[in-house]
Amino acid sequence: MLPWKPQFARWRRLRGVMRGRRIASAAAMAVGLTAVSVAFGPDGTPDGAGRAASGQAASALAADVPAAALTSRDLARGVDALQRRLKAQPRDAGGWAALGAAYVEQARTSGDPTRYPQAEKAFGRSLRLRGGGENDAALAGQAALAAARHDFTAALRLADRALEVNPYSERALSVRVDALVELGRYREARQAVQLADRRRPGVPVFTRYAYVLELHGDVKGARRVLLRALDSAFSAGDKAYVATELGQLSWSQGDFRRALGHFDAALRAEPEYVPALEGRGRSRAALGDMKSAVRDLEEVVRRSPLPGRLAALAELYEAEGRQGDAKEQYALMNAWTRLARANGVAADPESVLVEAGHGDAAEALTAARAEWSRRHSVHTADALAWALHANGRHKEALGYAKKATAPDPGYRNASFLFHRGMIERALGEHAAARRHLRAALELNPGFSQAQARQAKAAMDEPAKRSGRSAASTARGGS
Repeated sequence: MLPWKPQFARWRRLRGVMRGRRIASAAAMAVGLTAVSVAFGPDGTPDGAGRAASGQAASALAADVPAAALTSRDLARGVDALQRRLKAQPRDAGGWAALGAAYVEQARTSGDPTRYPQAEKAFGRSLRLRGGGENDAALAGQAALAAARHDFTAALRLADRALEVNPYSERALSVRVDALVELGRYREARQAVQLADRRRPGVPVFTRYAYVLELHGDVKGARRVLLRALDSAFSAGDKAYVATELGQLSWSQGDFRRALGHFDAALRAEPEYVPALEGRGRSRAALGDMKSAVRDLEEVVRRSPLPGRLAALAELYEAEGRQGDAKEQYALMNAWTRLARANGVAADPESVLVEAGHGDAAEALTAARAEWSRRHSVHTADALAWALHANGRHKEALGYAKKATAPDPGYRNASFLFHRGMIERALGEHAAARRHLRAALELNPGFSQAQARQAKAAMDEPAKRSGRSAASTARGGS
């Protein structure tokens, strides 16, 4: 039994009403279900049907949208439609808010952080045209922008402001859950997702419900919620989104064949959905199909060169002996990090881990400490532990590794266990190290190509090095 259950029945009734009335795709997006679609003529401008769809896309982007379900093509078309609309109607406050939201999602999906300043300007213009007392769309958009830049304190504050204007804003409700999770306020996140479910049950809320359950150690409950959410999805974007979440959950538990099935299902629904392509590549690598895995990850980084994806591809290259190609990916990763910082994006745990393993360890530690000062989540604790370890500060690192692997809230992550085990190994605590390294490999033996090899080697031959030399164990992977 789930300790709390999403309101699937209410959602299905709403879905039935929508189907009965044959609501068009743009109207469906207004309740956060489907992605934008605009048809274009051969010269690149909208044809007759395309002009109508452009207007629908612009209107749809102004509504609450399950952002993770959008493809880059959807976003590009929606942005194009909004830009044309705003050129003709520059005082359209809702249009500017929608354009800002689209820019945020373009940055997230493409890995281009230069979109964030553009989003900031669009939201500012929207609020100048219509004040925050009646402009929940712009406030919720600003909340999403703050979250994308990893300023979760601001994201929470802005989401609360948006909800004062419109208590049923799906985007604001969703960002509020995300912010509380990222701040490490897990009990409040559980309350927030319950509130979101009462007010706006639907795919974006159901997937967050599942993640909060997973964070509290209820993996089976998370899977049940996602399976029911998949049954509730009827647009291609939603099906791809939820199937990918199911795939990621299965992958995190080491069930790679089941994960692969979910990722394949997601790609059948939405062939261009990058998170599903990434998941398929990682699953194929874990199953030993390195050639296909490399092909998938190469396509992923071509479309969205985020640090974690670049590092994953680099690890595959290293496994194939392609050291030069791997170095190129790490160089791109470092360049992306610098560009992101220049555009107001704070470090996140993933980029800290990659930087600690393959970049500037001292810079990684500085970023990790800054993040820990802002938020005390299990992910920031793990990142700080690994950055400390990379700098030879193993005793201090172990304290944070224990926070990341503590029984409360109950989250189990193979990378966290690996990091703790390697830190214990550096301190000469070999029995504890072997226990945690074994646990990492039992939970998810494919969590990292490089680090899984390190874990196996460490278990076969206990480390005899100590002190500064042991810091090199942090340098072989994120």
